[in-house]
Amino acid sequence: MNHVSFFLCCVTAGLADWSSLRTLDKRLDCRQPGLEKCEIENCSESHMMVPRKEAPTGPDWDSDHVGVWMDDDEPHSVVNVKWKSLINGGIRKLHGSVIRIQDDTTNQSMCVQYSFRLDKVFNPRQERWIFSLDGVVVEPGRTYTVSVFNLPEPEIGDYRIEKQIAIPGCSDRRIQKSLPCLQNGSLWDPHMSSNLSADREHKKLSLVLGFEAAQYSEMYKVSVIQSHSLLRSENISKENRTYLNVPFEFDLWELSQCDMLITIQPFFIRCKNDCLRWENTLNYCQYYPPRTLFIKTAVGLLVIGVFLAFLVRRASHEEPVIISSCADEEQPEGFKVQERKRVLIIYSLDHPLYKNIVLKLCAFLVTKCGTEVVLDLLDSTRLGVLGSIQWLDWHRREIERSSDKILILCSKGVQAKWRAMCGDRQVFLREDARSLVGDMLSPALSLMVPHFIRSASFEKYIVAYFDDVCSEEDVPSPFHITVRYKLMKQFEELFFRILDTEKHKPGSVNRIEGLSEGEYHHCPSGRDLQDAIEAFQVYQLEHPQWFEEELLESSELEVEESSAQICQEAKITTTFNTGCEPGSAGCTQIISPVETRESGFTINALNLSEECHMHITAEYKPPDS
Repeated sequence: MNHVSFFLCCVTAGLADWSSLRTLDKRLDCRQPGLEKCEIENCSESHMMVPRKEAPTGPDWDSDHVGVWMDDDEPHSVVNVKWKSLINGGIRKLHGSVIRIQDDTTNQSMCVQYSFRLDKVFNPRQERWIFSLDGVVVEPGRTYTVSVFNLPEPEIGDYRIEKQIAIPGCSDRRIQKSLPCLQNGSLWDPHMSSNLSADREHKKLSLVLGFEAAQYSEMYKVSVIQSHSLLRSENISKENRTYLNVPFEFDLWELSQCDMLITIQPFFIRCKNDCLRWENTLNYCQYYPPRTLFIKTAVGLLVIGVFLAFLVRRASHEEPVIISSCADEEQPEGFKVQERKRVLIIYSLDHPLYKNIVLKLCAFLVTKCGTEVVLDLLDSTRLGVLGSIQWLDWHRREIERSSDKILILCSKGVQAKWRAMCGDRQVFLREDARSLVGDMLSPALSLMVPHFIRSASFEKYIVAYFDDVCSEEDVPSPFHITVRYKLMKQFEELFFRILDTEKHKPGSVNRIEGLSEGEYHHCPSGRDLQDAIEAFQVYQLEHPQWFEEELLESSELEVEESSAQICQEAKITTTFNTGCEPGSAGCTQIISPVETRESGFTINALNLSEECHMHITAEYKPPDS
């Protein structure tokens, strides 16, 4: 079958990127037996127009083909388009054809026009005349509109034909080997290998991951995930190597299950940060002694018993001040915390995982830093009696009369509620509807922002955000006039602010060991805080629209409030006598959340009443398998 091959003659000017339409053929050859005066020409703005009865009829489609062609040793995804003449007596009126191809995504187009003369209806092989445009470079996954018409054109109407050609994606075997697909990692297989070894004496597990590097990716991010929590993550550069090894080391207490998920995220030339990740699951049970349900339950009950005994003993002590277990011991010579500070924490209930971060931060401030924390979740009894505004205003006045501080934790919910106060759409969060005290942030902002902007109260407020799960864009505009601390990178600076102490002094720099970004997780409470941050970070990666999913319409509020009431009724309350004397210093209210994952029990509140009775509220949830 004879056909004509020809090139691009008119392409949209000034476009030379990957998506520009062009052809691969480098020969301007339009010869064909029986075809006279075959010339390649640029598409012109206007064509010769004749009455309809003198114009040739339109062409007819023959076929199209998508595949891979080589050009200078580089494979490209291309499309070939063929059409043929109609069998009628107007063949001698046909002076040429015009074909136009347009990228429907970018509206870029190319146009080819050529002229010829035909005297016979059939070619020398007694077949209809067939013409083609071969080797047009196209992008995978896009759709192109192709139109063809014969010359001269009729003055009224037209005989042009048109169709769309959908180019398959890089998963299609026909174009997997094309350059655009290779630059997206279509054929990359890391052939991952793993080497696990256990040090039972030091209770550590070592893991070395090996994988093959790809041609068009210079950087890789290797992550180890367990129970939806990020354990480790390493960035590695190829640096002219074909095989990469990434070592990891874990303490056995970090590993709660036998399976760990390994992800390798490449950064290819085209897809960059949005490339497909390669995943594999490793099981290390053979290196780790199995733990039965009996052991888990026994450990959980033991933890609960020790904790309750500790609290009872502490409550009966003459001085119930919570002293840091390690903060004072780690102070450098010449630096000493003079008095125990108190911090009121203002935040938004954006998500259950974010609420867990706030609670873990409170535990870290109390146990590691020796700071007294005031939080609505930990003072529900008094809050229920006073009401939200009175509770907030009472604490604000108490803090302004002392050297204590108010810590404002900014997040998406804080910014959204502030904008709602300034006239934007009202915001209803699912966690606010579930909470017994409701939205505490909006009344806090309305009460405290006027005091914040006064110079006399300015030093009482500290603004911060967790930069791993939030951003500086979440900070409302009134707080832009002060320093915004990134947690946990700048936690040490924030703590010096709580202490009203300068970190940098002439000739010296004060330091508190165990509070820097690389050290805070060495304490148990710091490790819990790090785990909570990483759990929410992983959740955000898996659910990019998580905040929108937490928003409720007003019609959904009643359903959430009913569910919160049902959950509240499922909690268990019991009472113990602490044995202390009423009115003594030990008979004060202590509220602290404790979670024992192995047993499944969560102690929500521990209250010491004026009669020295301990009221314990606990809730049971089945532990994760």
